[in-house]
Amino acid sequence: MIFNTRLLSLATAIPGHALLQDEVAEIALRLFGDRYRAFERMASVFGTAGIKKRYSVRPVEWFCTPRGWKERTAAYLEGAQALFVDAATKALNAAHLRTCDVDAIVTVSSTGIATPSLEARASLRMGFRDDVQRIPVFGLGCAGGVSGLAIASRLAKAQPGAVVLLVVVELCTLAFRLDQLTKANMVATALFGDGAAACILRAGEGGIAEIEACGEHTWPDTLDIMGWDVDSQGFEVIFAQAIPSFAEENIQPAISGILHRAGIGMNDVDRLVCHPGGMKVIVALEKAFGLAPGALDHERDILREYGNMSAATVLFVLEKAIRMGLPHRSVLTAMGPGFTASCASLTRIA
Repeated sequence: MIFNTRLLSLATAIPGHALLQDEVAEIALRLFGDRYRAFERMASVFGTAGIKKRYSVRPVEWFCTPRGWKERTAAYLEGAQALFVDAATKALNAAHLRTCDVDAIVTVSSTGIATPSLEARASLRMGFRDDVQRIPVFGLGCAGGVSGLAIASRLAKAQPGAVVLLVVVELCTLAFRLDQLTKANMVATALFGDGAAACILRAGEGGIAEIEACGEHTWPDTLDIMGWDVDSQGFEVIFAQAIPSFAEENIQPAISGILHRAGIGMNDVDRLVCHPGGMKVIVALEKAFGLAPGALDHERDILREYGNMSAATVLFVLEKAIRMGLPHRSVLTAMGPGFTASCASLTRIA
């Protein structure tokens, strides 16, 4: 008998430092107001981003001093390992499994560089077996949560009965740049937060939901829409102004095509679970999919309370959707560098 992959559990984790949006706006004024001519015009983004607070692996004062690669990497390695362990432990406990039960680990992160990768660094604290499979994934950006779920799902399906742990860790705040007097840096300063999510997957019976289909769509000649520019100080964010309008014009046909290849129509979808990249992106997604204004309420709630945590964010939305009660079929969507749309269809286990 062939089993589809089941989602057994999902857990999230956040670091201990809260960044209140009003306080961040005041600090940004102090740091950029006299140096960046366009700051007064750009300052409204802190109010219109739809964010009340976010969380960071470092206190807000840490960002008021110029930081280079070495300091950013040290903060990433410390913070990412702690969040990895926190999220993974919660997910294992929720699935009533032990660390030694894990057969494979998919680790997704695009906001720092770790070699050895995070799951290897966390192995001693976690107690993974010495024969566990390790699949670290870098570069998927905001699409990484959905694409990572797809990778873990296919891995589990290929090895029926194997326990696959997916951990998504993103420390977006570490990309903050004092030296970049740009619109993209201001938007990132108003949006980014840190967080992690972990899922346990296995092909078999039981669980929360079955992953019935996954897919991606990459548009040609779109490399400049989103990503990192890397220099001696660290990552510099690339945000094209066209992201909301691009999403409104292009996302629905791409997701519809992925689902159609799996024999699923858009009318068969009970709820979309989307990556809330920002308030303008949420509005664009509602328009693109013909949803009523405000329909993506879970997405708004997560954005307001946690900000944009890149790949981890959509799994925070899914966790809330599970808590509120999944309908029969939910479809996860996210967009990321490439420029790529990722999609995963889940059906609730009765």
